[in-house]
Amino acid sequence: MGQNKLLLRLNDSTLLDHVLNAIAAADIHEKVVVLGHKPEEIIDVVTSRRDAAQIVINRDYKQGMASSFQKGLQLLRYVDAAFLVLGDQPILDKNLLNVMVHQLADNRETLIVSPIYEGKKGHPVLFRRELFGEISGLAKNETIRDVIHRHAARLLTVEAPEWTIMDIDTPEDYARIRTLMNRGP
Repeated sequence: MGQNKLLLRLNDSTLLDHVLNAIAAADIHEKVVVLGHKPEEIIDVVTSRRDAAQIVINRDYKQGMASSFQKGLQLLRYVDAAFLVLGDQPILDKNLLNVMVHQLADNRETLIVSPIYEGKKGHPVLFRRELFGEISGLAKNETIRDVIHRHAARLLTVEAPEWTIMDIDTPEDYARIRTLMNRGP
């Protein structure tokens, strides 16, 4: 994107604010924000909020999403499950988060809840605590997707809107998200 995409504006807020607002409005008890590339540019957005989350900096962010999720999981103490939420997915909807939490609670055999749109799994993804050790122990060449594939029989998908399969990596993605944002979640 040529700039820190989490600070891009959508309506009156940054992308990151949109994500944090949805999380704050959902039934989520512990919040951890994992910062990677140029955290000094982003940290004020997180710390200036009344509903401030715990912050951890992932110096190994170039190793991928798994390394950031591992860092975040280290701070969670009193939860039964954790969401992997993307910071560049600003149309995050508190209602979907709550549906996913309730689906996991209602289905004891389920280890993972993922949104799905037209057959494609997206984000955020909710993982039961039972998987935290496996995620934390991933080898450098393994991804979160590997964990999901290993536990496919205990994965529950929830029909979700198109935004769950979108994130912002290019100016075209940003324009597309802006169009969807104007339509609402």
